[in-house]
Amino acid sequence: KIKIPRDYNMPRTGLNIRWPDEPKDQEERLHRYKIEAVRAFAKANQLDRTVIETSSPQIGVVTCGKSYMDVRQALQYLGLDETEADRLGLRVYKVAMTWPMEPEGIVNFAKDLKKVLVVEEKRGLMEGQIKEILYNQPNAPIIIGKKDEMGRELFPSISALDPNSIAIILGRAILEMVNDEHLAHRVNKYELISNQPKIKPAMERTPYFCSGCPHNTGTKLPDGSIALSGIGCHFMVQWTDPNTSGYTQMGAEGAGWMGEAPFIERPHAFQNIGDGTYYHSGLLAVRASVASGVNVTYKILFNDAVAMTGGQQVDGPLTVPKITHQLTGESVKKIVVVTDEPNKYGSNPGFAPSVEIYHRDEYTRVQKEIRKIPGTTAIIYDQTCGSEKRRRRKRNLYPDPPKRAFINDLVCEGCGDCSVKSNCVSVTPLETKYGRKRKIDQSACNKDYSCVNGFCPSFVTVHGGGLKKQTVKKPDIPVESLFPVISEPGQPDLKNAYGILVTGIGGTGVVTIGAIIGMAAHLEGKSFGGLDMAGLAQKGGAVWSHLQIASSDDDIKTVRLGNASAKVLIGGDLVVSGSEKTLGILAEGTQAVVNLHQQMTREFNKDANFRFPHQELQRDISKRVGKGNVNFIEATKLATSLHGNSIATNMFLLGFAFQKGLIPLASKSLNRAIELNGVAVKMNQMAFIWGRRAANDLNLVNRLVNGDSEQKQTFDDTSYNTVDGLIADRFNFLVAYQNENYAQRYKNLVEKTMTREKEKVGELNLTKAVARYYFKLMAYKDEYEVARLHSDKAFELKVKAQFEGNYRLRYHLAPPLFSKKDPETGHLIKREFGSWVGVLFKILARLKFLRGTKFDLFGYTQERRMERGLIE
Repeated sequence: KIKIPRDYNMPRTGLNIRWPDEPKDQEERLHRYKIEAVRAFAKANQLDRTVIETSSPQIGVVTCGKSYMDVRQALQYLGLDETEADRLGLRVYKVAMTWPMEPEGIVNFAKDLKKVLVVEEKRGLMEGQIKEILYNQPNAPIIIGKKDEMGRELFPSISALDPNSIAIILGRAILEMVNDEHLAHRVNKYELISNQPKIKPAMERTPYFCSGCPHNTGTKLPDGSIALSGIGCHFMVQWTDPNTSGYTQMGAEGAGWMGEAPFIERPHAFQNIGDGTYYHSGLLAVRASVASGVNVTYKILFNDAVAMTGGQQVDGPLTVPKITHQLTGESVKKIVVVTDEPNKYGSNPGFAPSVEIYHRDEYTRVQKEIRKIPGTTAIIYDQTCGSEKRRRRKRNLYPDPPKRAFINDLVCEGCGDCSVKSNCVSVTPLETKYGRKRKIDQSACNKDYSCVNGFCPSFVTVHGGGLKKQTVKKPDIPVESLFPVISEPGQPDLKNAYGILVTGIGGTGVVTIGAIIGMAAHLEGKSFGGLDMAGLAQKGGAVWSHLQIASSDDDIKTVRLGNASAKVLIGGDLVVSGSEKTLGILAEGTQAVVNLHQQMTREFNKDANFRFPHQELQRDISKRVGKGNVNFIEATKLATSLHGNSIATNMFLLGFAFQKGLIPLASKSLNRAIELNGVAVKMNQMAFIWGRRAANDLNLVNRLVNGDSEQKQTFDDTSYNTVDGLIADRFNFLVAYQNENYAQRYKNLVEKTMTREKEKVGELNLTKAVARYYFKLMAYKDEYEVARLHSDKAFELKVKAQFEGNYRLRYHLAPPLFSKKDPETGHLIKREFGSWVGVLFKILARLKFLRGTKFDLFGYTQERRMERGLIE
């Protein structure tokens, strides 16, 4: 029951605001009466209290909020229950109201103590107040917090405090006053954990723009320009483009440039700003820039959603035409609208006078021209958020064009220009026997189509039809008869809280696993604590779910897992599982189940030859937990094959971990929790069962998915059993490319290299390199070869494998004889050609005998002459 205090000084007119009320009277009431009243309320209701008492006081801890939970966990690490705390002279005080602090409670708590440790996150809000309260008290204790008695950093103000470091500091402080062998052993243990060598991760998963994100294009800069960043998804461009930098609070976009511009030689800068930020306070920043007279172009990235935090609507009636009128009213010199759909505005869009509209294909030219204009200018880049398009299409609220991009991998040379043009994570690597190529991840693609602009003839677009639904292989006999009845595994001991760490990528259901485990624990009457650390996870970033299960609430002191405290790792992503943050939570003996799927990060968009360091990541995880304590499985491949959707992967991993006896819950509870979750119930329950089956007999599950005769094939230097096989494959390809004489020319040089290398070295590494790359030079992609590969039956079958229904193909090409050149890049401008060009391809493919002769009309271009020269 709330107690209303009476023992404080109440002013005659009361504490509440009245009208009229002079500012001076308000100030007097606050400082003389209100603060006193608040302290009296805290005292009367005992908001601050001693939670651990001792009969022989030596040392005290004052803490609050999250830090209180961390302190309780630290005490558990040190083995200090209330009995041990009393024996060692430890007292703990929990503060509920950190400002203004109630003084009487602190004075009583500090009585007879020799030292007080103040444990609080970030800056020392309580520490200064405690020192002020106890300063004039007789026999006041030493008070330390952010720094110790010697001025050395103790509890830092940066980053989060953790139970491990608190346990070490508190343990050392007690040992200075009391000699206790058991406590010293505990402190040494956690010092060793804290000092365990950090493993530098082989790869980091940082968030990045979603597939089809407008910022993939909107944040691009022309050569010689710089841009400044702000609040919003566009901030992430700094991780890939060194010419974009800085950050600021909302409403200060461009303020840094206003201060910097008068003192440097650079004449101009672009300033990125999102539409939500613009409406919130960004218009004031534009106004300030106009008043300052600096040369700046605001790039207002209008993506029609607050995308960074989940796709909410912008708070206000904001449209592109309204923005143009606002900017005109603020005396912005030039306003340009750039969009992927210039025709969507209609004949009377209602823009402010003199506003120009351009297609995004002209974006570079527009930026180069506008940066020459003195004063404040603006580009409104209008393209709907890629993730919002996907969400709205699912609800039939946004057009879903029946058009998909597709790459003919035999035409593709793996140059990566499609990734450069699009910045899109749906352009992924495809390892083939002819080297690394590219493919489109159709399940992730948001139909932005900017990848098609890559300077390469390998792209086609598929119009009409739809993606072929994946079919799951079914054995001739019922699956149930292949597997015995799955027995319930033994459950781990719950003497203390049981820590489970789940890792993965945003959007793949990591948080759902935590929710399922939490509900199952609730159904069994067990205690549960969960903390999801997501950050920018919805942008393909890393996710960590810290989970704890216990017999009672008292056993869970804090939710976030400390160093080396995880009993189990369920690793949905190999990169996040091998990260420094994850490895710090693992220890020797942690049981791990880790997915081997190689999901590329943003580095691949910038480095066409970037290799996924899967071996290094596996090594780091095994080194930390112990080789016999980790199961690496192809969970994504198995789950996708079994259920037709990769979203089943994490539930498959949960089933695997459960059957290995790593989850202290019953299968009945987990299945009921999946049912209560109410999303894809049947698929998730089946994925859980298949994970359990895989834990019992992984080889059998692999055979069901892959077939008995299917062999795993990788395309590296060990792809072929013999060099002869490699040479024979390339020889046959070149016969089809030109003729047998042309192929024999290839074979002669490779065999000559082989003979010489056998004599001189004994190994055939050089021969393999010549076999691969002399072939690459000889099989250059001229018009005859592109026509042959596009009209080949093998390409038709590849398209049919992914698409079904009534579809047609359109080709994106830049024929050299009649294509115009892009004045910005010098490249020929690609055009879209209909299915009729397929007939022309067949004719052109048959004319390959003209290649290299004087009748070869295509052979006179500089590019073709260079290709033939390289062969020579």
